[in-house]
Amino acid sequence: MAEETDIAAVRSSYDRVVADYATRYAGELAHKPLDRALLASFAEQTRLLGPIADIGCGPGQVARLLHDLGAAVEGIDLSPAMVAEARRLHPEIAFREGTMLHLPVADGALGGIVAFYSLIHLTPVEVPRALAEFARALRPGGLLLVSFHVGLETVHLDTWWDQDVSLDFRFFAMEEIVDWLEGAGFAVEARVERAPYVPIEHPSLRGYVLGRNVGADR
Repeated sequence: MAEETDIAAVRSSYDRVVADYATRYAGELAHKPLDRALLASFAEQTRLLGPIADIGCGPGQVARLLHDLGAAVEGIDLSPAMVAEARRLHPEIAFREGTMLHLPVADGALGGIVAFYSLIHLTPVEVPRALAEFARALRPGGLLLVSFHVGLETVHLDTWWDQDVSLDFRFFAMEEIVDWLEGAGFAVEARVERAPYVPIEHPSLRGYVLGRNVGADR
């Protein structure tokens, strides 16, 4: 398994599928009650902590929900086409380009980070680096909510909606994610698994972990 993700390939792949992706996923949270509940709880808990960044925001559906819940939120995505689409769909929310391994955010600037299915294109070597970068950007006590596919497999796509792409979708074990979070200085406060919402999403077990930034030297 490669130890480094081909970031350029991921970026260009999402640029190519942006129209189909937005059509299918921009309104997906209307059909995902547990996701909405977790995000509502997250918005409530971060209200006094500071702004939230939605990392890997895509067309902005998570940022939109958090904004509607009263949160100060911005979206960050690798794909310039996704950022442009998110801005078009949600002009009242700020979106910008950036990578999760090098966030365009000052140290301790954020009260919360949401990363819904954003870690899935990283290798197991890179995920701890991304989580450490999240910890850097979060202030002490800041919260991180991540979601991912639970499992051990990697799904590779060369074609997606009739577009040429090169994407690896990596699944992770719950304990793996928890260990990486703790290693990056997060105290895990909640972990949740749910069955897929069939037929609106890929038929994989879904995992969610909530962690609080308490520092790597705790």
